[in-house]
Amino acid sequence: MATAVPAASLPLPRLASSSSPTATARRPSLRKRHCAVTPVAASCSPAPPRHLTNEEEGSGRRQVLVAGAATAAAFISRPNPAAFAAEAKKGFLPVIDKKAGYSFLYPFGWEEVAVQGQDKVYKDVIEPLESVSVNSIPTSKEDIRDLGPPDKVAEALIKRVLAPPTQKTKLIEAKENDVDGRAYYTFEFTAQAPNYTRHALGAIVIANGKFYTLTTGANERRWEKMKDRLHTVVDSFKIENRI
Repeated sequence: MATAVPAASLPLPRLASSSSPTATARRPSLRKRHCAVTPVAASCSPAPPRHLTNEEEGSGRRQVLVAGAATAAAFISRPNPAAFAAEAKKGFLPVIDKKAGYSFLYPFGWEEVAVQGQDKVYKDVIEPLESVSVNSIPTSKEDIRDLGPPDKVAEALIKRVLAPPTQKTKLIEAKENDVDGRAYYTFEFTAQAPNYTRHALGAIVIANGKFYTLTTGANERRWEKMKDRLHTVVDSFKIENRI
């Protein structure tokens, strides 16, 4: 059984500061033939070729470039199904960071943004509280259970890192999950600010000499609509041993 470590000694990460368009191939146009008919015979000659306008030529080039870029991106970014079976999850896109050693899913439509102190952040551009972030810091620990039980570790992380000190937080649930022989702690909490309340989920794990944290959430008013998708994000978080 792991011995609980005081919250002050937990090696927790720092708080960060504040359709595919498809092109339709242009079918080559058939030249019309103009025939002059006389009572004796008909003589036919091809109509002169029609020259495309600059606008039509530019549109055609854009369609070809977009189609080529979309095809190349799909080919390059397609992960090995054996390495990441969750790729086929409808409505989600995969993130695979082989260098950092983790992978997860995020809802289709969210966009990647740069946030200081975070490894990866994806968020909804219309609902800014709907996001997922991943952070990792070095640690000498080898197992998340070395830090203590799930509720104690999650509560310390929420209060010290995941929510500003001015917000009122509440830990709803924390539990341990075993995935491929590795222990993960997952938890659910709320953080109340003066103008809104964020309902969030988190997952933490230790591997590869690092303490990994994934957090996702949404505005409380949209929790019922988003909770299944957010649980999918947390459940998809996996750590791989780096080679």
